[in-house]
Amino acid sequence: MNNKPTYLSKDGLKKLRTELEEMITVKRPEVADRIHDAKEHGDLSENAEYEDAKNEQAFVEGRIQTLEALIKNATLIDEHHSTDHVQIGSTVSVESGDGKETFTIVGSTEAKPGEGRISNESPVGRALLGKKKGEKVVVKVPAGDFTYKITSIA
Repeated sequence: MNNKPTYLSKDGLKKLRTELEEMITVKRPEVADRIHDAKEHGDLSENAEYEDAKNEQAFVEGRIQTLEALIKNATLIDEHHSTDHVQIGSTVSVESGDGKETFTIVGSTEAKPGEGRISNESPVGRALLGKKKGEKVVVKVPAGDFTYKITSIA
């Protein structure tokens, strides 16, 4: 795993910690029990139940490692950030030829573009970071170039 920061809100960090706790205390023991039960059914070479449990174990262990790395590298987003320029945690209103849109810049772990929560690593997020109210930005994406004018930063 890399050591790049994972930008998270307090709520996002709490959700990751809760998921990790569930994986360790609930999912891992459940899978271990399934493996144990499947082993008791005899020949493991043709035991689909055993194979399924081993595959699930690999998934659970991988997810635990991912969550541990995300939490270890977590950088909390400042809830009381400056509003004179766009930064992670900012809610930015923009105008384009298609109308008005509002985005909240978040870390990639919490991004939900359909809800207006875009990653700081996305083309739009990268273009907006560091910009000020009134500035225009050009976002280059495979579908073409989009120009946005920043109308407010909160």
